[in-house]
Amino acid sequence: MPTSPATGRPAAPEPLSPNGVMEPILLELVDENGVTIGTAEKLSAHLAPGRLHRAFSVFLFDDEGRLLLQRRALGKYHSPGVWSNTCCGHPYPDEPPFVAAARRTAEELGVSPVLMREAGTVRYNHPDPASGLVEQEYNHLFVGLVRDPLRPDPAEIGETAFVGPQALARLRADGPFSAWFQTVLDAVLPTVREVTGGRAGW
Repeated sequence: MPTSPATGRPAAPEPLSPNGVMEPILLELVDENGVTIGTAEKLSAHLAPGRLHRAFSVFLFDDEGRLLLQRRALGKYHSPGVWSNTCCGHPYPDEPPFVAAARRTAEELGVSPVLMREAGTVRYNHPDPASGLVEQEYNHLFVGLVRDPLRPDPAEIGETAFVGPQALARLRADGPFSAWFQTVLDAVLPTVREVTGGRAGW
């Protein structure tokens, strides 16, 4: 299974306030129905026991039906060095999840999907044993296709790989994946089969 190291251009830095101080990254806090109830600083929302917040997960596939995986960069404070789905993250307050998913995919991978479809939502509570952080998320799911060459941001992504189900199983046997990966994969599989047309055997 071929993998590719990240060699693209770094994403744009986080915005600075007028006095030159880095602005905190805010997430939307939600209730169990996904209704916004407030905001919280990103890291604080992930401290145990975690605060339920809005997130998104993207699964992109090539024309052969292979899933694009990323290995998270070693410098990330949350789940560094593990394999995960194509892209995941958090909308800014008041940012539609679809817009956030497209934005973050471009920032991390330097590519825009040729198609991206909503695939429902899933709510989960996943502690990360390595960092002690907790993913309490109301996650909006998206499935699509990618055809352009990747230009991953090395600050975000260590390497990438396109895999079918068998190659995914071998990769999972060799090393760790993100705590949320299986939950979001299970939730998107019906839409994956529609988008890929059954190619690769998902």
